[in-house]
Formats: sequence, C-alpha cells, structure tokens
Amino acid sequence: MIEIPKAAINLAKRFEGFERKVKSGIEITAVPYICPAGFWTIGYGHLCDPKHPPIIEAEAEVYLARDLQTALAATLRYCPVLAIQPEGRLAAIVDFTFNLGVGRLQASTLRRRINQQNWISATKELRRWIYGGGRAMSGLVNRREAEIELLLAGTDRLPVR
Repeated sequence: MIEIPKAAINLAKRFEGFERKVKSGIEITAVPYICPAGFWTIGYGHLCDPKHPPIIEAEAEVYLARDLQTALAATLRYCPVLAIQPEGRLAAIVDFTFNLGVGRLQASTLRRRINQQNWISATKELRRWIYGGGRAMSGLVNRREAEIELLLAGTDRLPVR
C-alpha cells in the first residue's frame, strides 16, 4: 500500500492553515468557518457541518490524514501512472484532489494529461484551477505553483506559462 506522501501533507497544511480560536485561555481550538469557496470547513480544510464542535490541532491532523487517504486512493484510481512516478508527482496531484475534490480530478483534462505522462501540459491544466467562489484567488495561484514545482521535480524541462 502506498503511503500519503509527506509533501502532500505539508502542502495541505501550508495552504489550508489551522484556523485558530482561543477558548477559555487554556487550549487552542479551531471552529467551523466558511472557506473562500463558500464551504463550511474546520481544521486543515476538512469539510464539516456549521455546528461542528471546536477541535484541537491533533484532531485536525486526524481529519487531514483521513481526507488525504481518500484523496490518495482516488488519485491512484484515476491516475494509476502516478504509482510508478517520483513521489513528488503523486504528492502534487493528491494535494490537488484534496483541495478540489475527486469529481474535479475525475472529469478533468488534467487527468488525461497525467495519464499520458505529458507533464508540461499537466502544468498548464493545473494553472487553470485557480478560482474559488467564481474569482481568481492568489492562494490558489500559489498552491498550484507549488504543486507544479513538485510535478516537474526530476524533469529537465521547464513549464511554459
């Protein structure tokens, strides 16, 4: 069984962040909030009900591990070629799948480019996924560029912008 790439965990934590609120001055907790794309979220980008109780960071990490395991399984199901590619490529697409959902990967041209092992075209496709709530978001631009960096690690060609 393939493990969740450490780089995927790091990307998710870096770009999702841990939304914090101090409760009773004793422990730091996260509470549900609406993400820029309009979904109720808690911890490190875990989708939740608006009435979800506050969680501490350790609980957020458990949710993240489960969510990334789901993203990993879906990524390998729809992009099986990634099972034999450098780990950075798998990490990049696991993060993409975690961020945007399995359905987006499944129906995307990105999926076709990955399975064709056309990494340069895959970078162009990744750059199309920078919108949240109908508008381009700098955080998504930065996230896609970080994914592209991992996707291209080990290749001798630079992406065309």
